[in-house]
Amino acid sequence: MVHFQHSLARIAVWNLAGYNPKNTSLGIDPTSKRAANQAEGLALLDAELVTLVEVSPISHIKTLADMIASEYGIIYNYTILEQPDGHIHIGFLHKEGVQVSNAQLIEGSQGDYGRGRRAVRVDVKINKFKAVLIGVHLKSGRDRPEQQLRDSQCKFIGNYITKLRNTSGFKRRTILLMGDFNMIPGQDVSNFHHLGGDDLMDFVSCWDLQDRFSHILEKGRANLLDGFAVSRTYATDYVKGSLRLFPMHWTMNLGREAFKKQVSDHLPFVASFKIF
Repeated sequence: MVHFQHSLARIAVWNLAGYNPKNTSLGIDPTSKRAANQAEGLALLDAELVTLVEVSPISHIKTLADMIASEYGIIYNYTILEQPDGHIHIGFLHKEGVQVSNAQLIEGSQGDYGRGRRAVRVDVKINKFKAVLIGVHLKSGRDRPEQQLRDSQCKFIGNYITKLRNTSGFKRRTILLMGDFNMIPGQDVSNFHHLGGDDLMDFVSCWDLQDRFSHILEKGRANLLDGFAVSRTYATDYVKGSLRLFPMHWTMNLGREAFKKQVSDHLPFVASFKIF
């Protein structure tokens, strides 16, 4: 058993932009410069656990783990479940000593979006830190019909979190919720209301994040679509103020537009948690 000789562990979330509109089953070519750039970006991020959204094809997570190991000497294990509908998946990269178990699709979390993506739940243990992590990729779109579909997804996930909090063995467990929310703070108010369950989740990406963007639009414009939430009660392990947008484009010496074309149209979040 590997134990970290650290007081903190970093947990990140990143959308890889694996959706290929020209061929939805193709995803990211493992021999492409884009794949190599993503491996470099993850090596620079160097988090203990990374929730990855839009993994496509499903083998891309193994491609990244292999590249990071061979090029940068960082060993990641990976956990991923195949989505029953569509070709973009949610997976997790985790270093030795990070225990990720009990992976399961949360059936019904697609809401009224029949072919929507299911949320993925895993149990995480790093030294004394224990959490339930739920990775999500909610319905995209800025119009009312898309917002209503997200409402249905958020209601189900919020109810799932509420039931989990009332389940024996999990009443004091930290709950983490992260991914591509496709929700903008201050605009998608009903989405956030339902996703928080019985007022259980603290959306730290709405108030504890200095930067107000994560998704890169055309011509370098950006907005905040990605989200990171921590349970309000019994979650004393989150280091307040630690959530940051990781400026991967700067670390790779790329402007926003070049990063969008060559790596991803999203930037990662990373937060620190006490593990002692």
